[in-house]
Amino acid sequence: MNRKGHIRVEDLNVYYGRQRSLCDIQFEIPDRQIIAIIGPSGCGKTTFLKCLNRMVELVEGVRVSGKVLVDGENIYDPKVEITRVRRKMGLLSQTPRPLPMSIYDNIAYGPRIHGIRDREKLDEIVEFRLRQAGLWDEVKDRLDSPASKISIGQQQRLCLARGLAVEPDIILADEPTSALDPMSSRRIEECFGELKKDYTTIIVTHILRQARRLADYAAFFYCGQLIEHGPAQQMFEDPKEQMTREYMKGVIS
Repeated sequence: MNRKGHIRVEDLNVYYGRQRSLCDIQFEIPDRQIIAIIGPSGCGKTTFLKCLNRMVELVEGVRVSGKVLVDGENIYDPKVEITRVRRKMGLLSQTPRPLPMSIYDNIAYGPRIHGIRDREKLDEIVEFRLRQAGLWDEVKDRLDSPASKISIGQQQRLCLARGLAVEPDIILADEPTSALDPMSSRRIEECFGELKKDYTTIIVTHILRQARRLADYAAFFYCGQLIEHGPAQQMFEDPKEQMTREYMKGVIS
Protein backbone atom coordinates (compact mmCIF):
# COMPACT_ATOMS: atom_id res chain seq x y z
CA MET A 1 0.00 0.00 0.00
CA ASN A 2 1.35 3.44 -0.89
CA ARG A 3 1.60 5.81 2.05
CA LYS A 4 1.46 9.56 1.82
CA GLY A 5 4.67 11.44 2.55
CA HIS A 6 3.55 13.95 5.14
CA ILE A 7 7.05 15.41 5.60
CA ARG A 8 8.66 16.98 2.57
CA VAL A 9 12.07 18.63 2.66
CA GLU A 10 12.90 21.17 -0.03
CA ASP A 11 16.34 22.72 -0.64
CA LEU A 12 17.29 22.57 3.05
CA ASN A 13 20.61 24.19 3.93
CA VAL A 14 22.11 24.72 7.38
CA TYR A 15 25.04 26.99 8.14
CA TYR A 16 27.04 27.19 11.36
CA GLY A 17 28.60 30.57 10.83
CA ARG A 18 30.24 30.34 7.41
CA GLN A 19 30.40 26.57 7.39
CA ARG A 20 27.61 24.76 5.58
CA SER A 21 26.56 21.64 7.47
CA LEU A 22 23.67 20.51 5.24
CA CYS A 23 23.68 21.09 1.48
CA ASP A 24 20.47 21.31 -0.57
CA ILE A 25 18.67 18.42 1.13
CA GLN A 26 15.53 17.42 -0.70
CA PHE A 27 13.32 14.38 -0.22
CA GLU A 28 9.94 13.16 0.93
CA ILE A 29 9.64 11.17 4.14
CA PRO A 30 6.93 8.48 4.07
CA ASP A 31 4.22 8.43 6.72
CA ARG A 32 3.96 5.78 9.44
CA GLN A 33 7.17 4.01 8.63
CA ILE A 34 10.52 3.74 10.40
CA ILE A 35 13.03 5.88 8.55
CA ALA A 36 16.71 5.31 9.32
CA ILE A 37 19.12 8.20 8.75
CA ILE A 38 22.53 6.60 8.28
CA GLY A 39 26.04 7.80 7.58
CA PRO A 40 29.37 8.31 9.35
CA SER A 41 29.90 10.64 12.32
CA GLY A 42 29.86 14.32 11.43
CA CYS A 43 27.91 13.89 8.19
CA GLY A 44 24.89 15.98 9.26
CA LYS A 45 22.50 13.28 10.51
CA THR A 46 21.75 14.88 13.88
CA THR A 47 21.63 18.37 12.38
CA PHE A 48 19.01 17.14 9.93
CA LEU A 49 16.98 15.55 12.71
CA LYS A 50 17.04 18.77 14.73
CA CYS A 51 15.86 20.72 11.69
CA LEU A 52 12.63 18.72 11.77
CA ASN A 53 11.61 20.18 15.15
CA ARG A 54 13.55 23.44 14.82
CA MET A 55 15.81 22.56 17.75
CA VAL A 56 18.75 23.37 15.47
CA GLU A 57 17.91 27.04 15.96
CA LEU A 58 18.98 26.83 19.60
CA VAL A 59 22.61 26.74 18.43
CA GLU A 60 24.18 30.19 18.38
CA GLY A 61 25.07 31.44 14.92
CA VAL A 62 23.07 28.84 13.00
CA ARG A 63 21.21 29.80 9.83
CA VAL A 64 18.63 27.68 8.03
CA SER A 65 17.28 28.11 4.51
CA GLY A 66 14.80 26.05 2.51
CA LYS A 67 11.57 24.42 3.59
CA VAL A 68 10.40 21.57 5.80
CA LEU A 69 6.73 20.91 5.08
CA VAL A 70 4.71 18.90 7.59
CA ASP A 71 1.23 18.11 6.28
CA GLY A 72 1.74 20.89 3.74
CA GLU A 73 2.77 23.56 6.26
CA ASN A 74 6.28 25.01 6.08
CA ILE A 75 7.48 24.85 9.69
CA TYR A 76 10.08 27.54 8.89
CA ASP A 77 7.44 30.06 7.89
CA PRO A 78 7.92 33.09 10.20
CA LYS A 79 4.24 32.90 11.19
CA VAL A 80 4.52 29.34 12.52
CA GLU A 81 4.44 28.88 16.29
CA ILE A 82 7.61 26.98 17.24
CA THR A 83 6.12 25.36 20.36
CA ARG A 84 3.36 23.82 18.22
CA VAL A 85 5.97 22.41 15.82
CA ARG A 86 7.94 20.88 18.65
CA ARG A 87 4.85 19.36 20.20
CA LYS A 88 4.28 17.48 16.94
CA MET A 89 7.78 16.00 17.16
CA GLY A 90 8.66 13.77 20.11
CA LEU A 91 12.46 13.77 20.48
CA LEU A 92 14.33 10.86 22.08
CA SER A 93 17.98 11.75 22.77
CA GLN A 94 21.07 9.55 22.97
CA THR A 95 21.18 9.76 26.75
CA PRO A 96 17.92 9.48 28.70
CA ARG A 97 17.07 12.62 30.65
CA PRO A 98 14.15 11.91 32.97
CA LEU A 99 12.79 14.89 34.86
CA PRO A 100 13.81 15.10 38.54
CA MET A 101 10.47 13.81 39.78
CA SER A 102 8.56 10.55 40.11
CA ILE A 103 7.92 8.07 37.31
CA TYR A 104 4.25 9.07 37.34
CA ASP A 105 4.94 12.80 37.22
CA ASN A 106 7.37 12.39 34.33
CA ILE A 107 4.52 11.09 32.17
CA ALA A 108 1.87 13.44 33.57
CA TYR A 109 4.09 16.53 33.17
CA GLY A 110 3.24 17.26 29.52
CA PRO A 111 -0.51 16.62 29.79
CA ARG A 112 -0.67 18.88 32.86
CA ILE A 113 1.07 21.68 30.95
CA HIS A 114 -1.57 21.30 28.26
CA GLY A 115 -4.39 21.70 30.77
CA ILE A 116 -5.29 18.19 31.93
CA ARG A 117 -5.86 18.21 35.70
CA ASP A 118 -8.31 15.37 36.28
CA ARG A 119 -6.50 12.63 38.23
CA GLU A 120 -8.48 9.79 36.67
CA LYS A 121 -7.64 11.04 33.18
CA LEU A 122 -3.98 11.45 34.12
CA ASP A 123 -3.93 7.90 35.53
CA GLU A 124 -5.23 6.61 32.20
CA ILE A 125 -2.63 8.56 30.24
CA VAL A 126 0.23 7.38 32.46
CA GLU A 127 -0.74 3.73 32.18
CA PHE A 128 -1.41 3.87 28.44
CA ARG A 129 1.88 5.60 27.60
CA LEU A 130 3.93 3.34 29.85
CA ARG A 131 2.31 0.34 28.17
CA GLN A 132 3.18 1.79 24.75
CA ALA A 133 6.81 2.04 25.87
CA GLY A 134 6.78 -1.52 27.22
CA LEU A 135 7.43 -0.30 30.77
CA TRP A 136 4.14 -0.58 32.65
CA ASP A 137 4.61 -4.07 34.09
CA GLU A 138 8.08 -3.15 35.34
CA VAL A 139 7.13 0.05 37.19
CA LYS A 140 3.39 -0.11 37.95
CA ASP A 141 4.04 -0.81 41.65
CA ARG A 142 6.47 2.09 42.11
CA LEU A 143 5.04 4.98 40.13
CA ASP A 144 5.78 7.35 43.01
CA SER A 145 9.48 6.41 43.04
CA PRO A 146 12.04 8.83 41.59
CA ALA A 147 12.61 8.25 37.88
CA SER A 148 16.35 8.46 38.54
CA LYS A 149 16.21 5.19 40.50
CA ILE A 150 15.29 2.98 37.55
CA SER A 151 17.85 1.53 35.14
CA ILE A 152 19.23 3.49 32.18
CA GLY A 153 17.29 1.30 29.75
CA GLN A 154 14.10 1.87 31.70
CA GLN A 155 14.81 5.60 31.82
CA GLN A 156 15.06 5.68 28.02
CA ARG A 157 11.70 3.96 27.68
CA LEU A 158 10.30 6.36 30.29
CA CYS A 159 11.51 9.29 28.17
CA LEU A 160 9.82 7.71 25.16
CA ALA A 161 6.57 7.39 27.12
CA ARG A 162 6.89 11.00 28.31
CA GLY A 163 7.24 12.17 24.72
CA LEU A 164 4.22 10.13 23.62
CA ALA A 165 2.10 11.63 26.41
CA VAL A 166 1.87 14.97 24.58
CA GLU A 167 0.48 13.17 21.51
CA PRO A 168 3.10 13.91 18.85
CA ASP A 169 2.62 13.01 15.20
CA ILE A 170 6.25 12.10 14.64
CA ILE A 171 8.93 10.44 16.79
CA LEU A 172 12.50 11.64 16.31
CA ALA A 173 15.22 9.45 17.83
CA ASP A 174 18.89 10.46 17.87
CA GLU A 175 21.06 7.37 18.43
CA PRO A 176 18.43 6.19 20.95
CA THR A 177 20.24 2.99 21.99
CA SER A 178 23.87 4.16 21.97
CA ALA A 179 24.01 4.36 25.79
CA LEU A 180 22.10 1.13 26.39
CA ASP A 181 22.97 -2.51 26.95
CA PRO A 182 21.89 -5.05 24.29
CA MET A 183 18.74 -6.14 26.17
CA SER A 184 17.54 -2.56 26.68
CA SER A 185 18.36 -1.74 23.06
CA ARG A 186 16.23 -4.64 21.89
CA ARG A 187 13.30 -3.45 23.98
CA ILE A 188 13.53 0.05 22.52
CA GLU A 189 13.63 -1.43 19.01
CA GLU A 190 10.56 -3.54 19.81
CA CYS A 191 8.75 -0.40 20.96
CA PHE A 192 9.52 1.34 17.68
CA GLY A 193 8.22 -1.65 15.75
CA GLU A 194 4.93 -1.50 17.66
CA LEU A 195 4.60 2.29 17.38
CA LYS A 196 5.01 2.59 13.63
CA LYS A 197 1.36 1.71 13.01
CA ASP A 198 0.50 5.06 14.60
CA TYR A 199 3.61 7.21 14.17
CA THR A 200 6.24 8.20 11.67
CA THR A 201 9.54 7.37 13.37
CA ILE A 202 12.82 8.89 12.18
CA ILE A 203 15.92 7.33 13.71
CA VAL A 204 19.50 8.52 13.43
CA THR A 205 21.80 5.54 13.84
CA HIS A 206 25.40 4.67 13.11
CA ILE A 207 24.66 0.96 13.62
CA LEU A 208 23.94 -0.55 10.22
CA ARG A 209 22.67 -3.80 11.77
CA GLN A 210 20.08 -1.79 13.68
CA ALA A 211 19.04 0.11 10.57
CA ARG A 212 18.62 -3.17 8.69
CA ARG A 213 16.49 -4.63 11.48
CA LEU A 214 14.22 -1.64 11.91
CA ALA A 215 13.97 0.51 8.83
CA ASP A 216 11.26 0.53 6.21
CA TYR A 217 12.98 3.45 4.49
CA ALA A 218 16.55 4.74 4.66
CA ALA A 219 18.52 7.87 3.82
CA PHE A 220 22.31 7.96 3.52
CA PHE A 221 24.08 11.22 4.40
CA TYR A 222 27.74 11.94 3.68
CA CYS A 223 29.61 15.21 4.28
CA GLY A 224 26.37 17.16 4.64
CA GLN A 225 24.81 15.79 1.46
CA LEU A 226 21.96 13.36 0.97
CA ILE A 227 23.56 10.77 -1.26
CA GLU A 228 20.69 8.34 -1.62
CA HIS A 229 17.32 7.48 -0.11
CA GLY A 230 14.68 4.86 -0.75
CA PRO A 231 13.03 1.69 0.55
CA ALA A 232 15.34 0.08 3.10
CA GLN A 233 15.58 -3.33 1.49
CA GLN A 234 16.69 -1.81 -1.80
CA MET A 235 19.12 0.55 -0.07
CA PHE A 236 20.82 -2.18 1.92
CA GLU A 237 20.82 -4.93 -0.71
CA ASP A 238 21.29 -3.03 -3.95
CA PRO A 239 22.13 0.66 -3.46
CA LYS A 240 22.18 2.77 -6.59
CA GLU A 241 25.07 5.07 -5.70
CA GLN A 242 28.70 3.98 -5.59
CA MET A 243 29.33 5.94 -2.40
CA THR A 244 26.42 4.20 -0.69
CA ARG A 245 27.78 0.81 -1.76
CA GLU A 246 31.20 1.69 -0.37
CA TYR A 247 29.70 2.78 2.94
CA MET A 248 27.67 -0.42 3.24
CA LYS A 249 30.84 -2.44 2.64
CA GLY A 250 32.85 -0.42 5.15
CA VAL A 251 35.17 1.02 2.50
CA ILE A 252 34.38 4.59 3.60
CA SER A 253 33.56 5.74 7.11
